[in-house]
Amino acid sequence: MIAQDRFVVVAEVAKDRVDALRARLAAMTRPNVSGAADPENPTLPFGGYDTIHFARFAILDDHTLADRAAYPRLPKDEPTHLLFMVDCDGNAAALLARLARECPRLREIFDYCANRPGPDLAAWLAAHRVKPVASYVNWVGRTVVQVREEAALRAALRLALPKTTEREPRKLYAELKRLVAGATTLTQAPPTPLGERLKELAHFLSPILVAILCFVIFPLTTLSVAVVVLIVFAIALRRHELTDPVQHNPHDPAWVAKLRLGEDHDVTNQYTAMGSIRPGLFRLAVARVALWAINWAARHIFTRAVLARIGTIHFAHWVFLDSRRRMVFCSNYDGAHEAYMDDFINKAGFGLNLSFSGAIAYPQTDWLIAKGAWREQEFKRFQRHHQIPTDVWYNAYPGLTARDLSRNSLVRNGFERDDMSDDEIRRWLAEI
Repeated sequence: MIAQDRFVVVAEVAKDRVDALRARLAAMTRPNVSGAADPENPTLPFGGYDTIHFARFAILDDHTLADRAAYPRLPKDEPTHLLFMVDCDGNAAALLARLARECPRLREIFDYCANRPGPDLAAWLAAHRVKPVASYVNWVGRTVVQVREEAALRAALRLALPKTTEREPRKLYAELKRLVAGATTLTQAPPTPLGERLKELAHFLSPILVAILCFVIFPLTTLSVAVVVLIVFAIALRRHELTDPVQHNPHDPAWVAKLRLGEDHDVTNQYTAMGSIRPGLFRLAVARVALWAINWAARHIFTRAVLARIGTIHFAHWVFLDSRRRMVFCSNYDGAHEAYMDDFINKAGFGLNLSFSGAIAYPQTDWLIAKGAWREQEFKRFQRHHQIPTDVWYNAYPGLTARDLSRNSLVRNGFERDDMSDDEIRRWLAEI
């Protein structure tokens, strides 16, 4: 199995060059389609790299800094950054070095930064990489090549199906395989190296083993400490919830209209949002622990097409900025924006509260997991207020939803089997 990786490059943009950079990024997009990358653009021809799932450039120009007025300890201003993010198959560092080597015009984008690249672009990009505090992959191990091959297989089977004359399941199945033989390629994924398996197992077991050892070796002490920590946490949490300033997010129709220019050009959409974290160690600590738990669960539990009952997200990342004073959230999701938000509110509102309740102007929560995102209209204004345009966005498989990818994998699995029963063949045909 080839696991997914990602790189996130963040670099400060010279203040007097933000508008020029935005115009330069627009040259990488398709005409009259806001933000949608031209796969063959000469700066970075995304389509020429069959390991890139999604990619984006976004100018992180935070228009919510005025919300900090209630927190005098926070700076009134922050730098504007350029975000370059790629979700890929295999080693992200190797891909980043390859892009620097093979795409000389990529340097032109980063020449707008305050600290311009030196002669070695690859080293400069590597130095500006930041690690997401949490990441989610819809289906760990499903490569871009696999996605495209499985989509081609299903398309070939759909074309072949009307040409068949058989009605008996086994004979029909055999005829379909004969009709598409040689028309498609199905690359077999290499086995996962033993070292990678052991690494993943160690990451999965480490928090569990630590907890077990603590309770086995020091049962009373561990239990006492846990109880004290929970009591102190509950008191501190409620104090913050009752004393944090309540701020109302504006509904700006002009801003929403601008955001919508970059949406609904395909069945899959992009989302980029940023905002400030409430000052103080408590809110930051809660956010870090919650995101650590999300990252652990996404890496080991939610690896097969569903994140807390939500099956429309392809990739998502949480990234801290500016000494953890701000955070950026990026995702690639299926369907319309409103449906995406409704999905989260209805199925994973508690997860939204865990992830984002430390943000300035987030709807007030009760005991961390109640209210918050379930204050529906307040939350929807909050997320639109913090959303920013994605200047360049690339999707390697337009027209395919996460559900399509799962279905195509089922079709492939059935195609490669020789031991299906009649009922299994009928179910397989229904997926075609």
